[in-house]
Amino acid sequence: MNGVVIKATGKRYTVKTADGEIVQCRLKGKFRIQGIKSTNPIVVGDKVELEKESELWMIIKLHERKNNILRKSVNLSKQTHIIAANIDQAILMITLDSPVTTTGFIDRFLVSANAYGVEVILLLNKIDLLDDAMQKNKNNLQEVYEKIGYKFFAFSVLNDDLSAIKTLMKGKINMISGHSGVGKSTLINKLQPNLNIDTKQVSDTHKQGQHTTTFSELHDLDFGASIIDTPGIRGFGLVELAPEEIGNYFPEFFAIKQKCKYHNCIHKNEPDCAVKTALGNGEIAESRYKNYLNMLLEEEDNFRTNDY
Repeated sequence: MNGVVIKATGKRYTVKTADGEIVQCRLKGKFRIQGIKSTNPIVVGDKVELEKESELWMIIKLHERKNNILRKSVNLSKQTHIIAANIDQAILMITLDSPVTTTGFIDRFLVSANAYGVEVILLLNKIDLLDDAMQKNKNNLQEVYEKIGYKFFAFSVLNDDLSAIKTLMKGKINMISGHSGVGKSTLINKLQPNLNIDTKQVSDTHKQGQHTTTFSELHDLDFGASIIDTPGIRGFGLVELAPEEIGNYFPEFFAIKQKCKYHNCIHKNEPDCAVKTALGNGEIAESRYKNYLNMLLEEEDNFRTNDY
């Protein structure tokens, strides 16, 4: 019997079968050691094959994934954590305050999604809380990301109509991600009120969100979309990207890389670099280039220390 994983909590999995039945499953013991390097071999969105043993349903096979999004595991830098699999698009929810989402976090997420062939929509929430300086920051941010081809929406989940977002989501499996406290659960509750997902206020002390979603779960929505709700994440470490590959996942770099003097240019110290020329001309955002250099430095260090 085949099905889709709709919830993953440690060693237990909830699967929706092809017949629409919801069953609780475990992994077949030997399955856990078949060369899967991530901390979570089976994730929400995975298509699996089931078999019943006595009264227990067991996952006996993982079907090939269309895509997935990976990040480095917390405190386990050599292991990866798969956020979700087989998604049509990712929604990265960001805020400029309470909590702050940095461009470094945004760009790491975008690079990882791009590397695994996942389209991303940027949703800036809590615009009702913006002062004049933050409004200017919001305008700059929107200009930077729309210029390089990303869909960018600025809104207040609490106050604004969500029909445009529903249109983008319809007919697709959407994964929503972002820091704790940006409003992911609030958005899902407004899209589908009967889900009643827990929400918490942002901590006044640290201006950071408090985790309410502790595991990923896929929800079917009444307007013909599905959404994978994921736990809030603080950091986003890149996985399995060589330093010379990173620039390929910055669309504005990739578009002009053939104009660089050297075919293996990493846009750092090389002469006649088209990317650095575009940066000097204001055609590439400084924040994007600085974030690229930070990723490059990190991955170069990883490749030196984790050489095997």
